[in-house]
Amino acid sequence: MFVKAGDLDVHVQVSGPPGAPALLLLHSLGTTGHIWDAQAEALAHSWRMIRPDLRGHGLTTVTPGPYSIEGLVRDALAVLDALGVERAHVAGISIGGLVAQALAAEAPARVRSLMLLDTALAIPPPATWHERATIVRGQGMAPLVEAVAARWVTPAALQAPFTQGLRAMLRRTDPEGYAGAAEAIAAADLTASTRRLRLPTLILVGDGDQSTPISSAEALRDSIPGARLQVIPDAAHIPTVERPEAVTAAMRTFLATQEEGEGVEDYAAGLAVRKAVLGEAHVARASAAVTALDAPFQDYITRNVWGGIWTRPGLPRHTRSLLTLALMAALGREGEFVLHVRATRNTGVTPEEIAEVLLQVAAYAGVPVANHALKLAKQALKEMEETP
Repeated sequence: MFVKAGDLDVHVQVSGPPGAPALLLLHSLGTTGHIWDAQAEALAHSWRMIRPDLRGHGLTTVTPGPYSIEGLVRDALAVLDALGVERAHVAGISIGGLVAQALAAEAPARVRSLMLLDTALAIPPPATWHERATIVRGQGMAPLVEAVAARWVTPAALQAPFTQGLRAMLRRTDPEGYAGAAEAIAAADLTASTRRLRLPTLILVGDGDQSTPISSAEALRDSIPGARLQVIPDAAHIPTVERPEAVTAAMRTFLATQEEGEGVEDYAAGLAVRKAVLGEAHVARASAAVTALDAPFQDYITRNVWGGIWTRPGLPRHTRSLLTLALMAALGREGEFVLHVRATRNTGVTPEEIAEVLLQVAAYAGVPVANHALKLAKQALKEMEETP
């Protein structure tokens, strides 16, 4: 869809329930809102996803440069106004992250939280951005494509289909739009204004990012009280495309802790119990592996099983652990049974209690299933002893 935002006709993709909390997603230089496709698909069941193409990019109006971060903030606010959004969570990557920081400083009442990806307080040196602006105005986008793509993704991903898509976005960017935005980056130093921010902030950075490396992310984290930093492995400057599942999982967890309301509170409580029972490492691995296919299921079990059942005060966690072991053994759910045997390290269930549970299973569900569960339990407990 298109909305009028000052002198622009802004192309913006909107998905998710109209009444859901809004999430404004701001893309990087030379791309479009499509770099957030995976996150929009996975999160649209709970949030209203708003993905505008920045001034001079995608299908949004191209105006003569130079642009400024302050001007891009006005554009973003005009988009929110056009959509009737009073407050939004704001996520931005690269120049989008600069705009997000400045938006929070300029209009703090409009921003519920910040998610800053592969960005910084400033992205020097200015000469590099002015040089790029000169090149594209004189020669078009082609001379930049390969050099920029090599910084956007890790070497292993240079020939991946998604990188071909990123190259296509860059080639199709209007040279004046790219140049104007590059000049905005050259002039931007948000150190002073960002240090005054006081709102929940998540900072993500690819471990292979050369443009805004981990050191830049650490400086950004240290500038915002309470900000959290998470490094995305095997990713460079655009992890939303290169490691979409990891980025989505980090965003989902962060957003769940920010929202008020029973459903999101259940998610946050469920996530906490899930980590306490199964272990931080297991949950981190499971979250990193989430795809668009199983994201709704993962959300469901976190809210309704871990958040809705395991948090109830009627039974202690130790008892719930015993019940789960018995049910998984009786139903022959091998993977879940072994998972919950390993979880006994956190729930306090002893090997002797597991043995008693499986005797009960043998009496009421049959000797064969109990016998098989015993073999699985013995193996799992042995591995736990060998791996403290």
